[in-house]
Amino acid sequence: MKHLILAIAVTLGCTTAVWAATPATLTTLRAIHNLTNAEASKGLPVDFEGTVTFSRLSEHTLFVQDGGTAIYVHAQAYLRLLPGDRIRVQGKTQASFHPDVASDRLTLLHHGVLPKPAPVTYNELVRGQRDCILVTVRAVVHSADMEYRSDVRNPSLPKHSTIHAQILVDNSPVDVFIDSEDASALPTLLDAEVELTGVAGMRFDGKMQPTEVQLSVSSLADVKLLKPAAVTPLSLPVTTMDQILSSYRVQDFTKRVHVQGIITYYQPGQAVVLQNGSKSLWIALRTSRADLHLYDQADATGFPAVQGGFLVLTDGEVHNSNAPSGVNPQPEAWQKLASSARIFDLVSIEGKVVTEVREGLQDEYVISSDGNLFTAILDQDESRPLPMKQIPIGSTIRVTGICVLGNSNPFHGHMSFNILLRTANDILVVARPSLLNIQNLVLLVGLLLTVVGMVGVRGWALERQMRRQTAVMSARTEAEAELERRRSRILEQINGNEPLAAILEQIAGLVSFNLGITLCWCEVADGARLGNYPKDMDKLRVVQEEIAARTGPALGRLLAAFDAKTPPRPSEKESLVIGTRLATLAIETRRRDADLRHRSEFDLLTDVHNRFSLERRLKRQIDLARHSAGIFGLIYIDLDRFKQINDLYGHHTGDLYLQAVAARLKQQLRPGDLLARLGGDEFAALLPTVRNRAAVEEVVRRLKHCFNDPFVLEEHTVQGTASFGIALYPEDSASADSLLNAADAAMYIVKKNHRVCGRA
Repeated sequence: MKHLILAIAVTLGCTTAVWAATPATLTTLRAIHNLTNAEASKGLPVDFEGTVTFSRLSEHTLFVQDGGTAIYVHAQAYLRLLPGDRIRVQGKTQASFHPDVASDRLTLLHHGVLPKPAPVTYNELVRGQRDCILVTVRAVVHSADMEYRSDVRNPSLPKHSTIHAQILVDNSPVDVFIDSEDASALPTLLDAEVELTGVAGMRFDGKMQPTEVQLSVSSLADVKLLKPAAVTPLSLPVTTMDQILSSYRVQDFTKRVHVQGIITYYQPGQAVVLQNGSKSLWIALRTSRADLHLYDQADATGFPAVQGGFLVLTDGEVHNSNAPSGVNPQPEAWQKLASSARIFDLVSIEGKVVTEVREGLQDEYVISSDGNLFTAILDQDESRPLPMKQIPIGSTIRVTGICVLGNSNPFHGHMSFNILLRTANDILVVARPSLLNIQNLVLLVGLLLTVVGMVGVRGWALERQMRRQTAVMSARTEAEAELERRRSRILEQINGNEPLAAILEQIAGLVSFNLGITLCWCEVADGARLGNYPKDMDKLRVVQEEIAARTGPALGRLLAAFDAKTPPRPSEKESLVIGTRLATLAIETRRRDADLRHRSEFDLLTDVHNRFSLERRLKRQIDLARHSAGIFGLIYIDLDRFKQINDLYGHHTGDLYLQAVAARLKQQLRPGDLLARLGGDEFAALLPTVRNRAAVEEVVRRLKHCFNDPFVLEEHTVQGTASFGIALYPEDSASADSLLNAADAAMYIVKKNHRVCGRA
């Protein structure tokens, strides 16, 4: 009897423990809404009823409301629903901006009546007080256009259209997405006063921080036209482009906020990053501070803004407590950083160095991690730049810095990102390039073949077997060696002067060799088609891979064609990916080279040739003139009273004056003449083809006409003058330096006479 009682007691105890361990199912929407995110993250079971206020199945989006409480449902189950449908939702809770539900089962009960929409203000929307609620707002339509989106469940399906509008609610912007394909309604919406009914929501970054207010509207029937625009946009009077700013009006009611954190990044005069636990913030500065140090506790104030889709503070003021603290960089993989979940955080990531280059005053390291590329950037101090830290190509390194991205939408796939390094010490070499490479393998195979030859006396059978094995190994290794040789040659040409078209053709040839096909070609965005491509693709199976840019749109695509009867192979995509990475490196390197060449030849302010370019052209012109016993002219130009313009109106107006003068001077020169800025307010014009001094003087007279009309520079009007000096080769001098000095001296005499005449 005792044993029976004991067994019953144990059974009851186990049953009670199981009941206690199983969480109760939440059966009302209000009970779910009252959870904290910490509680919702436990995946509590739910089974409740509610009314559908908005449904977009292509994005798994569903809003459900019951009375004055509403929630977002991630609709994993497929069920076509209409606003007003009464449904039963079964699933589990999950943490988000507010707790929401991931449903695995939806049941349509019946069609009912929509809840009465609640009128709201912008302040209620931006603070998330009406999140997920069906609301109504009065607004003015600022912009409206069609937007085309892919189906999240099946991207191969045709894109569906949605009206994307921006409205002004209480003079503040709100994004609106209206499920409609009726583009004819767009012209009537612009500048009209409307009343919209839709579900209030937010757009978020990867950390689920709100970045903008948005409304989801089920149809155009939910947009009531209260007051049409006074005139249609194209009926407005035409505004000249130089008068556009006169219509610019902005009322900014943004309030200053105060934040605290630890300094994890500082770029003097530009930005500082504060990190507080799992949150980080980019703070834009206007001034440079010498008392900010990494890992110090700091307070900052500024104005909230959204830049590039991410939350920032602008016009920041940082106050350093000089109390050192610490932040441990979080090791992350490429996929996590590319999702924007670690935006502005101090992180570390490992990868292999693909290439390294100093561009301007920043060092860039292109790194491959998990088969994907990203860039680590170290900004140099322009007053005392340090030598670039050289890392052997192929080394495995760990970089530590701030993660920044180029795209704000974390829900449409991965995006490119960079790591901003603080010092060269943020680069740690984990492993040197492996000795096990193709070259060493080839040497090893050669040694094995020699040994095989020396021990051939061991017998014909063993020799035949070894020869057969060696032949197979040699063929495979030779193919890999040839592939590596081609790849190395392409990398050398990228760093050399080989034309981009030739490099892209060799990349297509590399992919062709690797796949054992002949038809492979590259199509550059807004450019040429290079390589071997078929005239008729109807009977071929074509695969392609985008040539991705580190930032911005794709640079083009790489394609390969196969017999339509051949089945796809995994090696096809792998080979194309290798080719696209090389193509990305080639195209972006050539574009950087072109920009650097332009910067070395042209003055950055006026976009005319600089002194270095003029001196080089002048020496070449002297050689040509000596060869043909010819002559040419040089005009030295000095702007009068330029310092007074700077002192009276400011350096910005002075820069605008220099730009306007350069533009007028270029218009008066002939084809083949060269205008250069020597520095400050001094210019020079090289005239390669003149017959005598009178021809040069005629050009000077045309240049003087440039100063007849005053220069209108934003708010100021300036009447400019200049002094001109002439030198003729070889009459005045036969060398470049002395010819410039002769023209300068002639100009000085003219300027001196101007001053004497002015005093008289």
